[in-house]
Amino acid sequence: MSQPQEPPYPGSPPPHPDPAAQAPPAYPQPPQPPPGAAPQYPGTPPPTYPTAAAPPPAYPSQPQAPIPPHHAQPPQYPQPAPHPHPAPPPQYPHPTPYPAPHPTTSTAPPTPYPPHPATPPIPTVPTVPTPTAPPVPTAAAAPAAPLHPDDPAHPHHISTDRRRIHLSDSQRGADVTAIGNLLLYLPHFLCSLFVMALVSLLFGGLGIIVFFAWLLSGALVFHRPTESAIARRLLKLRHPTPQERARLEPVWREVTARAGVEGRTYELWVEDSDHLNAVAAAGHIVGVTRFAMNQLPNGELAAVLAHELGHHVGGHAWSSLLGYWYALPGRIAWRVLRAVSSAVFRVSRLFSCFGMGIVVLVFGAIALATISTLYGLPLLILGVPYALAAVGRRAELRADQHAAALGFAPMLAAVLDKLHQAEQHQQAQAAAIAAYHGQPPPQESALSQLLASHPDHHTRLHHLQPYLQPKPQR
Repeated sequence: MSQPQEPPYPGSPPPHPDPAAQAPPAYPQPPQPPPGAAPQYPGTPPPTYPTAAAPPPAYPSQPQAPIPPHHAQPPQYPQPAPHPHPAPPPQYPHPTPYPAPHPTTSTAPPTPYPPHPATPPIPTVPTVPTPTAPPVPTAAAAPAAPLHPDDPAHPHHISTDRRRIHLSDSQRGADVTAIGNLLLYLPHFLCSLFVMALVSLLFGGLGIIVFFAWLLSGALVFHRPTESAIARRLLKLRHPTPQERARLEPVWREVTARAGVEGRTYELWVEDSDHLNAVAAAGHIVGVTRFAMNQLPNGELAAVLAHELGHHVGGHAWSSLLGYWYALPGRIAWRVLRAVSSAVFRVSRLFSCFGMGIVVLVFGAIALATISTLYGLPLLILGVPYALAAVGRRAELRADQHAAALGFAPMLAAVLDKLHQAEQHQQAQAAAIAAYHGQPPPQESALSQLLASHPDHHTRLHHLQPYLQPKPQR
């Protein structure tokens, strides 16, 4: 009996068959795939025996992707017949075991292959979460460019379309501040009355005409030609150009429509200034600066114009000008008296202290006689400037309330904030100039605060708070 041969090793030539030995049963061989085509096996592929012509089969470690339909499909291999000798199926990923040796006797019946066990599941590789890169900090978004004052998207832009206007029965009047302003000018008026009486004596028989002409001259405050002269000469105003009028008139029409006031009663003027300001003077003058007209949104410009309209409706403009007009003769006389007394004191100093003493006695006697004759009214003049300043600040607050009542409170608050920033910028510049010259920064004295014509920024905002609060839902 012949000895069983050793199984061939991969890569070695096949052993020569023994002619004396009985040939093993022939097994059907599957058709060979065309060259270049990847082998595909249904289920678990059976082991193949290496030959010298073909390299050992390579078992894919991962399932192959399906071949696109446009490529040629390789032929499908039929299921191989049962092998007479059982061979364990290849185990992945272990090497393929060698097949069992063929029996040398032909009397042993062929043993069919046992059913193949289920293919063990291919272990899946756990998915490792890919670390995400930390978010790259992006640069801060650039601030949005400020909207143009004429842009309808501006929060303080208002509609100036024409609409019906309901005029109020009371077009103008005189509130408490206007009446108080006139009463405070009463000492100045009495001094001016005394001065004009003395001046009328110089004209003899015509003196009485001069005196009454001065008393009636107060009506010129409401005279349009006189107002134009005051606007041009004293206030340095001019008429607006057609382009400026096209900018101002729609806003002014909206303001007067909300107030129920006839807008054509007043005249618009422009001041060539690069500062934010406006003025209400005489009986019909409403002036704004070129800066306010060109740089403010129409809502904020309307708030400025509504503030000046409040001065006219409340009588602040005409009462101030009327009081100033009747106080003018007394002020002129006071300035002349100061100039003469200053010149006399300079001359008296040349004649030693004795001459100065005589001058002091003379002027003191005149002052005492004047005070006693006018029952001490001249002494009230010393406190009138502070009282007038206080009334003027109150008039500004009332004008703010008038503009806020027309619906311009947020716009007016924005304008006040811009004015406050401009004041702080001027103070910073003054402090820098003083520091450059080695001087302390200028400080506002208490007396200058009492003589201020406008309230401070925080006071005005405090009085606007009731109009800035959201209204409760009804």
